Amino acid sequence: MGATMKDIAKRTGLGLATISSYLNGGNVREKNRIKIEEAIEELHFEVNEVARGLKTNRTKTIGIVIPELNNIFFAEIITEAEDILRSHGYATMICDCRSDADREKEAVEFLCHRRVDGLIVMPTGRSDPGFRRFIRAGKPVVMIDRKMQDVSCDSILVDNKGAASDAVKRLLKTGHRKIGMIAGPEDVYTAKERLKGFREAVREAGADADEALIARGNYTIAGGAAAMRKLHEQNPDMTAVFISNYEMTVGAMMEINDLGIRVPDELSVIGFDNVDFARASVPKLSIVTQPTAKIARAAADILIGRLEGKLPEEHENEDDADGQKLSATVTLKTGFVEGRSVRTLKA
Repeated sequence: MGATMKDIAKRTGLGLATISSYLNGGNVREKNRIKIEEAIEELHFEVNEVARGLKTNRTKTIGIVIPELNNIFFAEIITEAEDILRSHGYATMICDCRSDADREKEAVEFLCHRRVDGLIVMPTGRSDPGFRRFIRAGKPVVMIDRKMQDVSCDSILVDNKGAASDAVKRLLKTGHRKIGMIAGPEDVYTAKERLKGFREAVREAGADADEALIARGNYTIAGGAAAMRKLHEQNPDMTAVFISNYEMTVGAMMEINDLGIRVPDELSVIGFDNVDFARASVPKLSIVTQPTAKIARAAADILIGRLEGKLPEEHENEDDADGQKLSATVTLKTGFVEGRSVRTLKA
């Protein structure tokens, strides 16, 4: 049988209240801390997290729900966020729902039964798979990359509209007027925002706004390849293309190579995310970049702040209808890495 708190009390001569305070992260005198830690090591004492969770209604576990585990954007965020959460004593349970709404609902249900303390989520679509259930239970939910109209929770976003607009303006500045776009799924927040930015920049410049210059993909490599082929077939005189997602950028570049199109001589290209892929491309690809480390830090900080009652003052507000503090929205700027995939057209 393993050692208990009573065994530590007997070994140290300290009261159970002092030992309990130490084990739960409370402040104890330095000399008492040393005694307790020495006893823990000698007795090979291990905290029973299950019993602690039943008593405190906390499991020190955070659920993470993502659309695709093999998506490098999501993977980078998860890796960073997990490190931050671990440093605060939280373990993580990661659920990959494969961009499937039913799987997403099952994942949320699973995490609810596992009594996780909070959620970091990247929703697949517009309908709530059960996030409000957590919020009503007083558990924080932080949404990354996307927003849902019917769920009031903290959100960490990037300026998707501005990112797309800036990319298109770079193409316009180099003389392109017939610019195509590979857009994402209609029901995904980021896709809608990026399409808005594209249309706005084209309209303001008085460039070709033909809807045939927009092809939708599904945020996958195959989707990007199919959309690129469609754009090329419908717009043989297209001089540039903006691809609004990393996987679709990979697929589009594969299709461009298969079609024998020379970049940038015959087609200028601006892609999205993954500096390593951009550097490996020939020629080096110009891309929009997202601040994954900052996104992860913001998500973890707000979630921990909600759980530990230490949320920065700028995010503290009155309660909303679901009983959670009014949600905070953090919007981060994207970056841009200049490559050699954009050609300047002669006037």
